[in-house]
Amino acid sequence: MASEERALRALDGAIRLFDIVAGVEPQFETVWRQADKYGVPRICFINKMDRLGANFFRTRDMIVTNLGTKPLVLQIPVGAEDNFQGVIDLVKMKAIIWFGEELGAKFTYEDIPADLKELAREHREN
Repeated sequence: MASEERALRALDGAIRLFDIVAGVEPQFETVWRQADKYGVPRICFINKMDRLGANFFRTRDMIVTNLGTKPLVLQIPVGAEDNFQGVIDLVKMKAIIWFGEELGAKFTYEDIPADLKELAREHREN
């Protein structure tokens, strides 16, 4: 861990990718606390939403609980696992729906699905 701490002292920022199924892994909590210690700003991504057991909100809650931080969520998923269809952009308040087998290479902006409008509003306000 000493090498990570030395690296954190020199960083202007960090990017963390969370595996949706694994969530916040214990070894990362130490690195996160060290980044807090050195005031390193961070941006996080949650990926693998198409995997079995994918639950965006569980992983987001793990970030809050295990890392003691409140993330600014910019997108929430439309579907999960084999029904993962895209994301809702909470800034534009539009759904970005992927089509075809390219999983994101081809997409369209659409109105937010009716069953997700309230959830999108709640997350935009928080």
